[in-house]
Amino acid sequence: MDLSTYEEVRLNESDMGDNKKWLKEGMDCNLLFWKGKVIDFEVPLQIKVKIVDVDPGTKGEAAQGGSKPATVETGAIVYVPLFVDRDQEIIVDTRTGQYVSRV
Repeated sequence: MDLSTYEEVRLNESDMGDNKKWLKEGMDCNLLFWKGKVIDFEVPLQIKVKIVDVDPGTKGEAAQGGSKPATVETGAIVYVPLFVDRDQEIIVDTRTGQYVSRV
């Protein structure tokens, strides 16, 4: 929705590309228009997401500094450090899809 005119813009799933895996309800995105049509959109550079599924780390693995795949609330898979658990919130860089930090 355009916050100045309150006009809503709808995009097809095919128009979103890889950015769709970072979309959350109520998120502010920047749209790029050309001749009245949306040709691209940008999500924030870093977003806060909740982990919904991750394998539990075993004792002793944290000393080696490895990582494990975690599914976040948007459906994207992010590799996180072994100490990160389910239901924790993390910050992800949307340009690279990499874990930045815990919240």
